[in-house]
Amino acid sequence: MRPHPAAPVHRYPVGAVHAAAATLLLVSAAGVLAQGLSEARTALAFGALIAVGEAVRITLPGDREQAPICAAGALAYALLGPLRGLPTDQGVLQVVAVSTAAGLLGLLPYAARRRAPQPDQIARRILTTGFAATLFQPLYNSGALDRITTRGAQYGLLLAAVAVLAALCDVVLAAALHSARTGRRFGPALRDELRALLGIGSAIAATGLVISLGAGEVGLWALPVFSAPLLLTQLSFRRYSATSTTHRQSVASLARATEVAGYTLPGHSRRVAALSRAVGRRLGMREHDLLLLECAALMHDIGQLSLVEPVPGGATALLPQAEQRRIARLGSEVIRHTGVPPEVAGFVERQAEPYRTPDGARDPGLPPASRIIRAANAYDDLVSGDPGLAGRLEALERLRLDTGREYDPRVVEALALVCAGGCPRGTRR
Repeated sequence: MRPHPAAPVHRYPVGAVHAAAATLLLVSAAGVLAQGLSEARTALAFGALIAVGEAVRITLPGDREQAPICAAGALAYALLGPLRGLPTDQGVLQVVAVSTAAGLLGLLPYAARRRAPQPDQIARRILTTGFAATLFQPLYNSGALDRITTRGAQYGLLLAAVAVLAALCDVVLAAALHSARTGRRFGPALRDELRALLGIGSAIAATGLVISLGAGEVGLWALPVFSAPLLLTQLSFRRYSATSTTHRQSVASLARATEVAGYTLPGHSRRVAALSRAVGRRLGMREHDLLLLECAALMHDIGQLSLVEPVPGGATALLPQAEQRRIARLGSEVIRHTGVPPEVAGFVERQAEPYRTPDGARDPGLPPASRIIRAANAYDDLVSGDPGLAGRLEALERLRLDTGREYDPRVVEALALVCAGGCPRGTRR
């Protein structure tokens, strides 16, 4: 398929976040250069923790990159009050400058392999750290917290409140950037980020809080001691992510069986999966549901392996309704023995059912994933003979004409927007 124009990006929110982060970093660097580095030994210790944490970042399911120890170290430095009973005075500007410089240092190995994180992640880290430091450091350095004992529960509750607010700030920034770059609605993006916060995000906030409190009692030894549990958690997430990646690769390999056997055109399953995921994202589906949708779309044609003679071009969308349902049912039976979540088999089985029942009523029990796969599969089948612009427009027009019975109108319109906005990764022929 010929590449579509580049996907539209709402550059104002992205540019505003990047500009705010760059401005804060420049002001912080200038402030540290003008005033000098306070508590150099402490800054070096926290900087080392942040750099090491950035160097051992992980990739979570859903392709989310995260550096838990780095984020916890930056939060702990922003919330650092007394150190072994003695006051500190690093201030907001130094917290931002040291945290960012150490994080960039930890990214050097990735930059050398051209795998450095996107600027969005760096901007979020700068703004979130600056936000946490702004909430706490002025109160502490001005003496406004002198009436609150550093050993009491009130002080811990204050730090916990700041850590929660900082985590929410990062969630809002992440959702805004994701929404601006993908065109996805802000609400669903925010819900996904909040769910992610309940996982590794809560461990990051708790570790940052404990390090800052522990440093007040035992000094800099709190950094390695209280980072160890988060490191073990990170290793567990890394193992889970590796298992998830292996499972997805196995599903993708199984999906290619129809191509190897000559039942479908090369890349068909991959293209349908990419289109389905893009449409589901456009419709506001949750990240977990998108993963199930992608898995079902990859294996939607497995039932064709039961056919004695391949369908011409593998185009099941052009077959009679009864044959489509038979192939879908056989495919779902195979999928139930692959170890994937049971919902996936259900999505595949019901992909052959039309959007409306014979009496014209909408089928309320038809899963959204099945509706999406049905439309994406039909689109790729229809453009297989003419992948040019005229063929794509004709395919979309045919889908629109069939929305009276066969296809969900919302899915077809979302598919049209996806195709107009840019060719999803993995759909090029």
